[in-house]
Amino acid sequence: MTLSLAAFFHDLSPFILRLGDSFGLRWYGMAYVVAFVIAFVLMRHLARRGKVLIPPSRIGDAMVWVVAGTVVGGRLGYCLVYGRELFTDFSSSFPFWGVLAINKGGMASHGGLIGLILAAWRISRGFRPFPGEAPPNAPSTYRVGVCPPPHVMDVLAFCAPPGLLLGRIANFINGELLGRIVTPPGEPNAPWWSVRFPQELLSSHAPPLSASQQLALEDLLASAAPEMSPARALDHVVENAAQYRAQLEPLLSARVPSQLLQGAAEGLILGIVLLILWARPRKPGVIAATFVLVYGILRIITEVWRLPDPQFNQGRPLGLSRGQWLSVPMVAVGALWLWWSAMRPNSPKLGGWLSQSRRISTM
Repeated sequence: MTLSLAAFFHDLSPFILRLGDSFGLRWYGMAYVVAFVIAFVLMRHLARRGKVLIPPSRIGDAMVWVVAGTVVGGRLGYCLVYGRELFTDFSSSFPFWGVLAINKGGMASHGGLIGLILAAWRISRGFRPFPGEAPPNAPSTYRVGVCPPPHVMDVLAFCAPPGLLLGRIANFINGELLGRIVTPPGEPNAPWWSVRFPQELLSSHAPPLSASQQLALEDLLASAAPEMSPARALDHVVENAAQYRAQLEPLLSARVPSQLLQGAAEGLILGIVLLILWARPRKPGVIAATFVLVYGILRIITEVWRLPDPQFNQGRPLGLSRGQWLSVPMVAVGALWLWWSAMRPNSPKLGGWLSQSRRISTM
């Protein structure tokens, strides 16, 4: 990890522990694990204080559905929107199917949100009672923890921002989802907040190099890995960027760290908004609707500094990226949902992490 006076040179490894060329414990996967642990702790804390209708003893069961909804929804969302060819990508090596190869493209946040909505619906239906947990003479269909789906969506939305922040930090560590160029390669005096990503040399967003810069890159590849093909040598140089910093830095542009910008927006700003809003009990759906609305607005704003995904590098239709187009309906749905939730008559107010009352208040 090296910090210059002008710009941060990105030489972070995506691996916490590397066990092979492309296998090991990654920061990206660890971000999901920590995010789920944080969500579990928050949900159990709220349940024990009587702020949510999910029983404390069933938070673990609820988290199983949360994990499944996030991972399956996020991965299928990415494959459907950004990489449909993965559905037909079969091979004889592990994991055998492109959809399961999460190192090929990762996850899509919009798909993860849809997966969480479905998980919330399932959690709201309750769970089979443990022996002795059901009241006397309860029907065979009795279930523990049945509650309104919008209330469960509120709970999941409230617990989501830390995970969004960690996911964006992992994107930064991976050197993916690159931001706009602020200083072209070879130009000095890059802003102190900008970042030089060696990964840009492997992407479709690599800026054109001058003849002398291209020659310097070819010489670097030939000297760094003379036994490898140029493509494999470039992979080697990027993976070992710290070793070749002096040669790489003049060949890299300085960019907006869009991953950290989106992490601050989706993880910190959105989290603060929900924290303030749910300090008092609210009608079911208000928190989830606010999440969808504010997330969509923040995503549209921050995508201005993020480059389109390589699959859609042909431009921005009507000035909007694919992420912005997916966020526009979120803003509309969130606004309508918020109005509907707030205007529902005789709807009980739930939650309120700062409230001292453990009872459900009503209008």
